[in-house]
Amino acid sequence: MTSERSIDAPKGTTLRVYRLLLTAQNPIGPREVQRALNLSSPSIAIYHLTKLEELGLAKNEKGNYVVNKVVLEDCIRINRYLIPRFLFYSIILVATLIVEVVILRPPILTRSYFFLTIMLGGSALAFCYETFKIWRKGSL
Repeated sequence: MTSERSIDAPKGTTLRVYRLLLTAQNPIGPREVQRALNLSSPSIAIYHLTKLEELGLAKNEKGNYVVNKVVLEDCIRINRYLIPRFLFYSIILVATLIVEVVILRPPILTRSYFFLTIMLGGSALAFCYETFKIWRKGSL
């Protein structure tokens, strides 16, 4: 996302509504949004759905809303799940680290082996941290 577009990106409750639309398998109406997000009234849900419609991220189809455009910055959509893309890198690096430590351990431990192990461990830790941060943030 460029800096111009990040100004138009949904935030707060509008972002929560957008994420709900992304994970919904069928078109969803204002009442369902209200119930799912514990909003005080359907009019608040309509306000946020209209805001998403104005941004071009959702469209109204006979009173129900669907995602018009998928904007995912650090996530991949698989079916109705949003998965941080760093999760895949984390899994690959952790698996590589386990294989290196358990299976490929040389009989004589050298500096290069320790260096490789530390680099793999640090990289895996960094990607796990980024994955956790994105999941907690709930970004687009």
